[in-house]
Amino acid sequence: MRYPLYVAFLWHMHQPYYKDPFTGIYRLPWVRLHGVKDYFDMAANLEEYPEIRQTFNLVPSLIEQIIDYTDHNAGDTFLEVTRKRAGDLTGDDRAFILENFFLANWDTMIKPFPRYYELLSKRGFTYSKNDLHRIARYFSEGEFRDLQVFFNLVWISPVLRKRDRFLTGLLEKGKEYTEEEKDILLDKQFATLRNIIPKYRELSAKSRIELSASPFYHPILPLLWDTDTAKAPTPDIRLPKKRFSFPEDAGTQMKTAIDYFEKVFGARPAGMWPSEGSVSEDIARAVRAEGIQWIASDEDVLSNSIGEGLRGPSGNATRPSALYSAYDYSGLSIIFRDHRISDLIGFTYSGWEPKSAADDLMGKLGQIHDSLPHDEPHIVPIILDGENAWEYYRNNGHDFFCHLYDALSKHRNVKTTTVSGYLAEHHGRKKLSRLHAGSWINANFDVWIGHEEDNTAWDYLTETREALEEFLKENPGKKADIDWKSVYVAEGSDWNWWYGDEHSTENAKEFDELFRLNLMKVYKDMGREVPPYLYVPVLREDRAVAPSMQIRGFIRPKIDGFMTSYFEWYQGAYVDVAKSGGSMHMTEGLISRIYYGFDRESLFVRVDPRKPFNEFPEDAVVSVEIVRPSQFRLDILLRDNTAARLLRGDDSGWTIARESPDFAVADILECAVSFTDINAKEHDEINFFVSVSRGEEKIERCPWRGYISVSVPTAEFESTMWY
Repeated sequence: MRYPLYVAFLWHMHQPYYKDPFTGIYRLPWVRLHGVKDYFDMAANLEEYPEIRQTFNLVPSLIEQIIDYTDHNAGDTFLEVTRKRAGDLTGDDRAFILENFFLANWDTMIKPFPRYYELLSKRGFTYSKNDLHRIARYFSEGEFRDLQVFFNLVWISPVLRKRDRFLTGLLEKGKEYTEEEKDILLDKQFATLRNIIPKYRELSAKSRIELSASPFYHPILPLLWDTDTAKAPTPDIRLPKKRFSFPEDAGTQMKTAIDYFEKVFGARPAGMWPSEGSVSEDIARAVRAEGIQWIASDEDVLSNSIGEGLRGPSGNATRPSALYSAYDYSGLSIIFRDHRISDLIGFTYSGWEPKSAADDLMGKLGQIHDSLPHDEPHIVPIILDGENAWEYYRNNGHDFFCHLYDALSKHRNVKTTTVSGYLAEHHGRKKLSRLHAGSWINANFDVWIGHEEDNTAWDYLTETREALEEFLKENPGKKADIDWKSVYVAEGSDWNWWYGDEHSTENAKEFDELFRLNLMKVYKDMGREVPPYLYVPVLREDRAVAPSMQIRGFIRPKIDGFMTSYFEWYQGAYVDVAKSGGSMHMTEGLISRIYYGFDRESLFVRVDPRKPFNEFPEDAVVSVEIVRPSQFRLDILLRDNTAARLLRGDDSGWTIARESPDFAVADILECAVSFTDINAKEHDEINFFVSVSRGEEKIERCPWRGYISVSVPTAEFESTMWY
């Protein structure tokens, strides 16, 4: 029998869990926007090509978010600003729009629309965030409304835009949109979102596609099992201080994913794309124990598993029969991604003319077919993201897919297949005696662990999870489903994808905050104080807040609560709270500015209120919270000029370090903290922030992101400063 070459496309559909656990609002809009541009489109494209079979891997956390939008009226920050009438936008709203409503590929999604590109040019291709409020003054109400419309319009699939008269009419109109048109546009958007899951159900029921799943919140399963697994591919890797080893979490992420998938689609998935193609022997056995029949990983994992190279210097396969076969490890079928072709689609073909790209891909498949024996079946797994690449293609990749699907439909020697379809028809498997631990990136886990930021995130996750377990032991019977969900969300791979030096994004701060907010939520729900370090960004460049004025010399203020002299704080530094990220919950907070400085013996801190301290809540406590070099907290009860204590923090809680620190509260709050009292030596870096609390509730933190940083001076400090 002469077999064709079987080609298995697996489109991985995934977004991280963007919901703020405190507000319930999604911080980023990418589920909604990719939903109307990609998730519906990728499935609907197949309807014109009945010969094409494909596999779609749907991550449960993505499905959950789509359903939250369509069935539970979920919203996101971008949607809230879009829904506001342009005439009602605040100054902050306008700055937000100018910063974020050009987050689309400029060449393929903005330049084709003259008005949109005109507004981008007017905003400026580069800008300073501090200038956005000033720039906004030059934009009219109509221009902001046009921005609200265009940002949402270009994130709708070009195919859908072309088929819908109203959307076509918006494009033809080109500018000067109305509020009514904006509302109809959003209605169209949500109508498409509501059709996504039914479309996948429909095509799956017709056996046109196969649906597979990933662990619920997209964690790196081998690292949940044991972070020491990272040593297998990278023996000299620097691991977190705390070992994270919770196989039960890996099991929960798989079990809940399979159960949720069955609830939504009516059947349990046969296959699983383990997040980022990350596998290990422990994980393979655990996956099989959950009833999963097949998984997929990358060809470099296969190469390391069999101990042989699979490609030559030119990139051509030297052992095509080994690369393009299905394998068995401990009863689990495994296929391995063609790295070269998958990455050509994901990263290269977008710059080509669509037909040339499709022809090149077909040529490569033809070469693979010719290199293989034809008396046995072989499979070429092409696996990549099903959404992120297409904004780099003209017409959202539709032209490329038309040429490719047409060619695949007509080719005699190439046949598309679902993964399960191939495995059911062809039972031969090559045995793997060993499965290399690694991912689709360099066959290791270095993207998610090893860098200082990655390791910090793992340590925070471990400490929070251990604290929750300890709390539940002390409180048997206490329900903690929401808290466990926060832990599982924080276990997702996407947070660490952006930590470290490998990747960058305009939304890095939002990713960082979402990771830490999920951990904060656990402590809040337990009724425990949130560890101060969780208020500090994991991202190194965001940790220290730049002061509006730098320290220029020693200061020696009189600690009396009054502006005794203009010059007593003159050589110090100050942070304008509004410009440094504001407060935790309020747009108009309680604190206006924080001044600080030092002499040889002490750190001095001054807090200027927005309104008099006697108008603060009666039980309010202002705290200077020191995170580094050791954990200390100076608590000052505002209504009692004798009530202040310096506390030392450790794993067992807080103990009193000094009963009567030097402080005063009147027009302003002033305090002095001895370096000796906080165990700070010359050259030590002190990181601190100021908070306002009522009981257990922290109602304001300044700055919200990061901390204020000061280095303990040497005796020569003042003589080295220029005046």
